[in-house]
Amino acid sequence: MLSKSEAFPPPSSRIMASPTKSAPPLGLIDKLQVPLDTAADEQTEVGNYFVANYPPFSFWKPDHKDAVHEILNSPRPADTNLGVYFHIPFCRKRCHFCYFRVYTDKNAAEINAYLDAGVREFERYARTSYLAGRKPQFVYFGGGTPSYLSVSQLQELTGRMKDLFPWDETEEVAFEAEPGTLTEKKLEALREIGVTRLSLGIESFDDHLLEVNGRAHRSKEAFRAIGFAKTLGFEQLNIDLIAGMMDETRENWERGVHTAIEQEPDCVTIYQMEIPYNTTIYREMKEAGRVTAPVADWRTKRAWVDWAFERFEAAGYTVSSAYTVVKNPETTKFVYRDSLWAGADLLSAGVASFGHFGGVHYQNQADVGPYMAEVDAGGLPIFRAYPTNHEERFIREFILQLKLGHTNRGYFREKYGEDPAERFPERFEDLARQGYLRLVGDEILISREGLLQIDRLLHGFFLPQHRDARYT
Repeated sequence: MLSKSEAFPPPSSRIMASPTKSAPPLGLIDKLQVPLDTAADEQTEVGNYFVANYPPFSFWKPDHKDAVHEILNSPRPADTNLGVYFHIPFCRKRCHFCYFRVYTDKNAAEINAYLDAGVREFERYARTSYLAGRKPQFVYFGGGTPSYLSVSQLQELTGRMKDLFPWDETEEVAFEAEPGTLTEKKLEALREIGVTRLSLGIESFDDHLLEVNGRAHRSKEAFRAIGFAKTLGFEQLNIDLIAGMMDETRENWERGVHTAIEQEPDCVTIYQMEIPYNTTIYREMKEAGRVTAPVADWRTKRAWVDWAFERFEAAGYTVSSAYTVVKNPETTKFVYRDSLWAGADLLSAGVASFGHFGGVHYQNQADVGPYMAEVDAGGLPIFRAYPTNHEERFIREFILQLKLGHTNRGYFREKYGEDPAERFPERFEDLARQGYLRLVGDEILISREGLLQIDRLLHGFFLPQHRDARYT
């Protein structure tokens, strides 16, 4: 998933254009073919829907950076898993719906300089009391497009990372890839490097949808990448789909789901389209004074995902979270997800990346210039942080684990000394009354209807000061 560029004429240029001259170019929304149902309930508006962390990122501040250094100077924990994440912010093209920090204009020398800065950042962490000598349980490469890197860049980067944080005890190495950047040679290199979980950002198998939503690849490249990956024997092959993209209809959504099933991946991750701030779509909406996004409404997206879950289940898959189906739940695991949602430390390096040490959240500088400058100056490129308290850590783990569709009250009593059902009795009663949640002994179970809108429901467990605030 990616950020966007701004390529639309300002309103003033449209107003001042002479009627005898050609009209200005159409924007994204003007080019859509499927009429929007503006009378539908639960229209998609601008903002982050997906809950990735807690407390919300908007509460993380530069004033709290010292808390990160205090943790790093403390003794290493005895029983906390460690994950390692590296953000690779380079892409062939900016997708219209993505808000992540990416660059499409960097040459090989600039990319090499960035990778070197990332390794130097890892080196500084490896010398701290908190992280020295620890081995990661999981490693994750995200972006941007990690597969944008060349084979030699990938080999050098991962070799240097392994020297600092060895992978010999690592249970999972996850790697995000854009199909059009993959060749058989590059996939072979990824397999040799140690990637166990290859995640293909396919999003749709419909070429028109890929084009109108700004994706760089086309379906032919997706099929080719899937074929190559299967022959190389990755432990897990995941494909991403997005429900409710611009110009999507129920018919092409259903075709895409059937196509995904035919590919027989080990797992499929399905997201419901959201329009965060900082995207090309939002910028055009703002320019046009639009409130409603040019994508399917939430009720429609939930219905489409529900239909997809049913089709995958009929094909032998198991729904394992609000977003994932897996072919074999005994062998297909999400180590990075499950570990992070249980409070693991996350050492994140690279521009704009998010990490977590001993209850302290942090984010790096959000632009490559300041990021590189701080690394070159010998420091850690941390931009903002948030030291959580006991209650916030309890809520964070609880709401993230609800995304699995189930969690256990006993786990929280033992770890935090609190029972979620007793801490939030009114919220539990309300969700149970609506048919979204039920208790079976110590088990907290989320219904399918609740799972399809879990991110909306989670805000009811936020502390009062964190509700109704911009998430990012």
